[in-house]
Amino acid sequence: MDRINSKLGITSVFFLVTYFLAVTVSPDQQVNARAFFVFGDSLVDNGNNNYLITSARADSPPYGIDYPTGRPTGRFSNGLNMPDLISEQLGAEPTLPYLSPRLEGEDLLVGANFASAGVGILSDTGAQFFNIIHIGKQLEYFEQYQERLSALIGEDEAQTLVNSALVLITLGGNDFVNNYYLVPLSARSRQFSIEDYVSFLIVEYKKILSRLYNLGARRVLVTGTGPLGCVPAEIGIRQALTGQCDPQLQKAARLFNPALEQMLNGLNKEAGDHVFISANAFEMHNDFISNPQAFGFVTSKIACCGQGPYNGIGLCTAVSNLCPNRDVYAFWDAFHPSERANRLIVSKFMIGDEKYMKPMNLSTILALDSRV
Repeated sequence: MDRINSKLGITSVFFLVTYFLAVTVSPDQQVNARAFFVFGDSLVDNGNNNYLITSARADSPPYGIDYPTGRPTGRFSNGLNMPDLISEQLGAEPTLPYLSPRLEGEDLLVGANFASAGVGILSDTGAQFFNIIHIGKQLEYFEQYQERLSALIGEDEAQTLVNSALVLITLGGNDFVNNYYLVPLSARSRQFSIEDYVSFLIVEYKKILSRLYNLGARRVLVTGTGPLGCVPAEIGIRQALTGQCDPQLQKAARLFNPALEQMLNGLNKEAGDHVFISANAFEMHNDFISNPQAFGFVTSKIACCGQGPYNGIGLCTAVSNLCPNRDVYAFWDAFHPSERANRLIVSKFMIGDEKYMKPMNLSTILALDSRV
């Protein structure tokens, strides 16, 4: 990764001062038409897979039941997802899927969402979905986007827009649930112990993030995995009798997340700046999973939409069980949080302390960057 000089030149005292100033900065002060780019999997896909022939789609009811239009959009949510809610905090319109024909002209200035449900760090993750945009292809599309942007506003302005943009990347969960632990004695589980597999993932993820940096990304929110063993799908399939979180997947998440944070620290040292921000999705989810009633949920084990034990078996479809009030369910479907749960998660992005965000939260980032 190319080494750069720190643009901010911030002392530790300045970090503390701006932390307290962050909450007083208005959206107009925080961002000046700041672009937003999204990479990753179904937690952040807002419709790219609608344009693909794949089984990993959320383009049928009841998906989108609480979206402003009341119609499915390709988001794996009853309503808004994490990127939508971050865009709200930026005071910006939601980014369009990169494959959308609507993404042209001035809409390019808002940014783009390259995420695709089913993908992981590894190219063989999600193979059962046949046709998805693996992360390497997402980065190719990012290069293509920059060419289109340069044609619109000029190369120098395009580079400035990309360098000053906020980036979100969410990968890793599928490499466990849709690869290593997908079936007993999977190819990857026969190739690696779980400890060695995590190390392999981290090495491959570092290559992805380094490439993202070399493509111009300078503020990158990187989420770890949530409590993988506690989603309704894994409880329903693996722990239906006990209703407890699956210990193997929980172990995988606990191995992966600290290793990811350590790798991000190394990348930041190479860059000479706080380029990569670690978002501890495990702790963000675990708050309402371990004590759902404290956050106004009636359950964190049963999905709102689904069938079978814990509504965790199969897809959410028009014939699935459907809860009448999505706001009291932590999980919308077998794998994905409800909109209300996503709002709790994004609130931790914005104002969470170092338990959730390292080395700083998004409010602090926006305050610092507004002063550069």
